Amino acid sequence: MSNRLDYLTVAPKLTQAFYQFTLAAHGASIEAELRHLVDIRASQLNGCAFWVDMHIKEAKISGERELRLHHIAVWRESPLFSARERAALEWTEAVTQLPPGGIPDDLYARAREAFSEAEIVDLTFSIIAINGWNRGAVAFRMVPGSKDETFGLKKAGLS
Repeated sequence: MSNRLDYLTVAPKLTQAFYQFTLAAHGASIEAELRHLVDIRASQLNGCAFWVDMHIKEAKISGERELRLHHIAVWRESPLFSARERAALEWTEAVTQLPPGGIPDDLYARAREAFSEAEIVDLTFSIIAINGWNRGAVAFRMVPGSKDETFGLKKAGLS
């Protein structure tokens, strides 16, 4: 159990403003199923157990197949993801772990093959949002499952 503060309740105005940003990004052109994959992968890369736990539960509640959830960490080797999903996961990794020199042109070109102009921008804002949430949760060591009741995640049947 973490002995650090609950930053979400200490700064309610900032939390609400960031939540509104996240809702705007989520209300854009990227479908929820794809967003779940992106949120989970970014959270894995950031070592954020709280948000990995939360987004896996959300994805399961939304009907995502359990095997695909297990395969997100090894998506490059898995046959379970579409070309569009692979492009999103690759873009997520690059935006999350910004390589020296920025995003390579060939990676950008692959993402643009899979996504329209609006979609690539919306996807990028979604990645920015989850990376922000991850950084707060990691900094304050949020405990996985500690907000399940608040976010209605008990119905995932995972504990």
